[in-house]
Amino acid sequence: MAEAEICVDCKPENAIGGPTPEATSATPQQHDPLDPSTFVPPSSSITPSITIEFCDRCRWLHRATWTSTELFLTFPTPIIKAINIMPLNAEDTAGRFRVWLYRDGKDPVMVWDRKFEGGFPELKVLKQRIRDHIQPGKSLGHSDK
Repeated sequence: MAEAEICVDCKPENAIGGPTPEATSATPQQHDPLDPSTFVPPSSSITPSITIEFCDRCRWLHRATWTSTELFLTFPTPIIKAINIMPLNAEDTAGRFRVWLYRDGKDPVMVWDRKFEGGFPELKVLKQRIRDHIQPGKSLGHSDK
């Protein structure tokens, strides 16, 4: 593989085990994969994105991760840039399972609420609701039948 094709975070270390010469000469403005002070956190306003809130006391982590995986498979990057899974553990969030959609410059849309809807989302319906907001008219294949 040519040097230009190697990921900057995957560059091999030099023979003595230290960072490569390129990494040691980095300035504070440059990303240095070996210097945490140069790391830039992801934006908290990444859109479009989805947040799945769930009651941790109800042990719904598996359902939330399964839902997020299915959504990423249906809406890969860059259609959906991030899916956040948010466990909640308070009296006022008991039994909660909500799915929120965040879009550029628009208010968040709650696309599912377990208590309001009377149960967990059928993935077909959840995918259709999200699609209708971010890609109206896109075929979801078997999920549209």
